[in-house]
Amino acid sequence: MFELKVKSRFAGAHQLSMVGQKCENLHGHNWNVEVCVAGKELNSAGVLADFGDIKKAVRSVVDGQLDHKFLNELEMFKQVQPTSERIAVYIADQVQAFLDETIEEDVKVSKVMAWESDDACATYFPE
Repeated sequence: MFELKVKSRFAGAHQLSMVGQKCENLHGHNWNVEVCVAGKELNSAGVLADFGDIKKAVRSVVDGQLDHKFLNELEMFKQVQPTSERIAVYIADQVQAFLDETIEEDVKVSKVMAWESDDACATYFPE
């Protein structure tokens, strides 16, 4: 099994209810995101996938959908709170969909870490 990891970042604000008094206020984070993809076979070039393709997939979600947004107002978070955990799930699902459409290799998102600060992150492992 091989695994590749790319990192990205975005600025985004959210407001969470019933998770702690400070978090109930509107506040923002400079999020750091780590996305890992895995697969069993290397392609004919000897790589699992092109890092550029993975970065493009991550940027399409992070830069294109989340950066400099009030996350609570985004359609995907209208019915659920944009917690670190749910942001990690959303990124994983969207990156996987992008990869499924754009690359031929059998590559799956194996882990997403959404860091809301230097010392706090949520990690999601898609099944």
